[in-house]
Amino acid sequence: MPSDLFSTASIIREPAASQPGYWAGAPCAYYDAPEQTWYLTYRIRRPRGVTPDRGGEARIARSKDLRTWEDIWSVTKDQFGSASIERCALRKGADGSWRYYASYVDPTDNRWCVSQMTAREIAALDPKHAKPVFKGQPLGLEGIKDPWIYADADEFHMLLSVAIPTPKTTTGSHSTADIFNTGECISAAGLAVSNDLDHWDWKGIVSKPDSTGWDRYCRRLNSAVPVGGKLLGFYDGSAGHHENYEEKCGLAISTNWLDWKSLTPKEPAFSSPNSSKSLRYVDAQVVGEEVYIFFEFARSDGSHDLRFTRAGVKSIAALSR
Repeated sequence: MPSDLFSTASIIREPAASQPGYWAGAPCAYYDAPEQTWYLTYRIRRPRGVTPDRGGEARIARSKDLRTWEDIWSVTKDQFGSASIERCALRKGADGSWRYYASYVDPTDNRWCVSQMTAREIAALDPKHAKPVFKGQPLGLEGIKDPWIYADADEFHMLLSVAIPTPKTTTGSHSTADIFNTGECISAAGLAVSNDLDHWDWKGIVSKPDSTGWDRYCRRLNSAVPVGGKLLGFYDGSAGHHENYEEKCGLAISTNWLDWKSLTPKEPAFSSPNSSKSLRYVDAQVVGEEVYIFFEFARSDGSHDLRFTRAGVKSIAALSR
C-alpha cells in the first residue's frame, strides 16, 4: 500500500469554512449491491459558538461512481434536542428497510448515546421515531457513540467508541456535554453483535489504550478488514484529551473481534502532513477484491475535509505483517 495513498485521495466534501473547527467528516459508507450504489453518512461541524455550532448536522449522500455524490437526506442536532451529532451508520436489512444509527448527546443526561431509526425509504427516516439502542450508564460507561457495522454471514458486528470512567470522573464531567474532551475518562472501543440489525448483544470493551505511547488516551476502532484469517483494524489514537478532535490513524489486529493488539504502539500508521496532522474516522469497506476507504483529513488551514481512496485487498493485507 503506497505511503502516500491517503494524501492523494480525492475530496468528497469540503468543510463549511476554511478555518480550524470546521469539519466535513466522520464517514460511514454502505454499498447496496443490487442497486450498485454507494450510500455515505457524514457529519458537518462548525466551531463552538458558531450557529449552528459543534456537530450540527448529519447527512446521507448517494453515488453511482464514487465521484459525484448527491445529498439525499439530513438531520440536525436540534431534532434530537441534542448538543451535538457525531458519526452515524447506515444499513439496509434483509427485509429491505433502512436502519440509521444516530450518535448524539442525550439531552436528558449530557451523555453520548446511539439511537435507531427505521424506514422503507431513506427519505422517510424520522428522528421523532428514533429508539434508543445504547446508553452508557446501563453498561457502566460514561458515553457511547460512533457506530460502525460489519456484516459477516448472518451476523453483524458493531464497533463503538466508549468513554470508560476513571477516578477523575464525576457528574460534573458531563457539564460540557462532551466527556471525551475533558480528560476525565478513557477513550476506548466496544463491540455489539446482532443477527437482525434490530436487537444487539453488548460484548464489552475490546480495545483500550495502554498507559504509555502516542495513543495512551484514545484507541477508538473505526473499521476492520478481514485479512488472512484475521481482522485488521483502523483506529483513532491520541495522547490526551487535548487531541480529542485531531486524532491520527493507528493499526490493530484481532483473531476474534474481542481482543485487539496495536500494530503501531510507537507512532501512528497514517497522518496528514498538514496543521494538526489529523487523519481520523477511517471507514474501510470491502467490495470484491478492493477496499474502499473514506476518512476525515486535516487541511493546511486547520479545517477537515472528507476524502476517499481505494486499494486492493492484498495491499491492505500487507499492512498486517
